[in-house]
Amino acid sequence: MTAAQPTPADPHAFHAARAGSFNSAAARYAANRPSYPPALFDAVEELAGRPLSGARTVDVGAGTGIATALLHARGADVLAVEPGAGMAAEFRRALPHIPLVRGDGNALPVADAHADLVTYAQAWHWTDPARSVPEALRVLRPGGALALWWNTHPLDVQWIAEAGRRVARFLGADVAAEASKPGKPDQQADPGGRLDFARRTVRWSRRVPIDTHLANVGSHSAFLVVPEERTAAFLEEERAYLLEIFPDGTVEETYDVLLLVARTP
Repeated sequence: MTAAQPTPADPHAFHAARAGSFNSAAARYAANRPSYPPALFDAVEELAGRPLSGARTVDVGAGTGIATALLHARGADVLAVEPGAGMAAEFRRALPHIPLVRGDGNALPVADAHADLVTYAQAWHWTDPARSVPEALRVLRPGGALALWWNTHPLDVQWIAEAGRRVARFLGADVAAEASKPGKPDQQADPGGRLDFARRTVRWSRRVPIDTHLANVGSHSAFLVVPEERTAAFLEEERAYLLEIFPDGTVEETYDVLLLVARTP
């Protein structure tokens, strides 16, 4: 007998289950999730008002280190913060030269006024802004910046919109809507109104084998909390749909990266 799955009717348990679901799928996450384009980091520098090179940066919810590695490559002095044991283990395997501490955005294990930049890649929506905003402000130096970003799905691309509707039918409208939210954009990122976010959108794409695309889809938390056999059946149906669009087996995934940056006084 398997344990009952948390459902949206129990929102706190469901959110916690989804947040913790990545730890059992960390290697799959690292291997299949999309990265971020150079233009995103150009925009971070512009909106933050300083270069990444030499910036003391705290990358929160670092996961397997996808964004951390890119920040480091741009010359940032990065400290990664990750709550999950499985994700942290994968991070340490891939990036042993970058410091990592266990913790989350609601209670950062970082000294006051430590950072020029605090970043959240695909992670702000796992925090409680009533706690994570004051924590970011505490950790940032005067003139520092908080940068939040998410890879989102552009619905003006027909096949992506159609795939989104199939996901909605499979997961249920409420779950799919929650899964597709790009965090809590604009005013919802800071309900208390302490921060003034500038917003940018950066479109980019990658071409990947269909197996990579399907593994990417299945690595999202809304799927990870569904019984494995149901997810596997859905992904096999997706394969048939996608092979009609991409008969050579290579999928062109298009993303709009939503970027929010707020500077401290």
